[in-house]
Amino acid sequence: MSNKTLTRRGVLKSGVGIGAGVALPTIFTASSASAFTNEPTGSSVTLGFNVPQTGPYADEGADELRAYELAVEHLNGGGDGGMLGTFSSKVLDGTGIMGKKVQYVSGDTQTKSDAARASAKSMIEKDGAIMITGGSSSGVAVAVQGLCQEAGVIFMAGLTHSNDTTGKDKKANGFRHFFNAYMSGAALAPVLEKLYGNDRRAYHLTADYTWGWTQQESIAAATEALGWETVENVLTPLAQTDFSSYIAPVLNAGADVLVLNHYGGNMVNSLTNAVQFGLREKQVNGKNFEIVVPLYSELMAKGAGANIKGIVGSQNWDWKLENERGDKYAGSNAFVKSFGEKYGFPPSQAAQTCYAQTLLYADAVQRAGSFNPCAVAEAMEDFEFDGLGNGPTTYRGADHQCFKDVLVVRGAENPSDEYNLVEIVEVTPVEQVTYAPDHPMFAGGALGSCNAGA
Repeated sequence: MSNKTLTRRGVLKSGVGIGAGVALPTIFTASSASAFTNEPTGSSVTLGFNVPQTGPYADEGADELRAYELAVEHLNGGGDGGMLGTFSSKVLDGTGIMGKKVQYVSGDTQTKSDAARASAKSMIEKDGAIMITGGSSSGVAVAVQGLCQEAGVIFMAGLTHSNDTTGKDKKANGFRHFFNAYMSGAALAPVLEKLYGNDRRAYHLTADYTWGWTQQESIAAATEALGWETVENVLTPLAQTDFSSYIAPVLNAGADVLVLNHYGGNMVNSLTNAVQFGLREKQVNGKNFEIVVPLYSELMAKGAGANIKGIVGSQNWDWKLENERGDKYAGSNAFVKSFGEKYGFPPSQAAQTCYAQTLLYADAVQRAGSFNPCAVAEAMEDFEFDGLGNGPTTYRGADHQCFKDVLVVRGAENPSDEYNLVEIVEVTPVEQVTYAPDHPMFAGGALGSCNAGA
């Protein structure tokens, strides 16, 4: 009997770990050294798509689910194959994963950590999901990633931007394709200096959870390095819908920049309130007052309407990327074409990262020749790939964070239609946003060892 088995039995007896949070896996054979959670035995394999179908990030969740369904269709040989044809790895051929037809179940995270854990737990225990993916909140991602580590399944994070997801809360069973708050700061700072100078006073409104905290820390550090002063940082509840009372004190603080560390419906509402208060027409400290939204998307731009014009931020991906920037970003056009033909509109960055995560998981299984999560994790670590829309990308083994180019974007002044509300200002090369695994903003946690659940 292996030390790992002894350790797991000791953990289970003591009432901590998987015994406390997740029931024994659907398929569990303690005597088998090769057994793992929900090992597929039939002709199909089940994936669990855990997305916010209600709550402030529901728009992103709806697009994520669309992308997941498209990925399953392509993996099973349907449609035009999408990015299977552009992906640099060529082991996926439309016959499912390891010859097994791909099925899926879905759940609603409600943008709440407890609900997300309960949903993922149900998919693992009752539906036999061998991989969980999704989410549009870093609080949810961190919670579900921890549960998947306990349960012995792979977690392919959806839209999660907090440094903590692959920082202090990283787990060996978790992988993130989406970029993070540090990368946003590193990409935005040079553009903000060019546009607004290096003598600015910034007032931050920050969503009060792990993403907001690390986003604010990252943007403050990057702008203070330019010479900006952070005059105030005010935390706002995730459930807040009216930010009027938070906007009023901004000008009294002597700030000439408002940084909205908000996402989804929160950003739409806070930006709308800021514009209604006339901030964009003000002059303070002899300068035009500016608003910065460090992270946003086409979906949020649509919700914000004309208020997004000229607002600078960052994105993980944009559907116009390949058309504007050439074949370095091969895959974008293929994905946009498939998604557009199926749903009638272009995909969001949330959709692209979730589609990519599904293909990356399937590819790792195929290359490993096994669904065992530890074999899958090993296949993914330090994997270099291309053709999924972001240019050359690496899944770093040290922390399971993807490294790739980052987009700096701005709300279009004269959009041609409702799908061209965002324009790409700059594509920041991956070298500019790369950091060491032990960077202070990512310190405090250990990746640990993969858990196969047996």
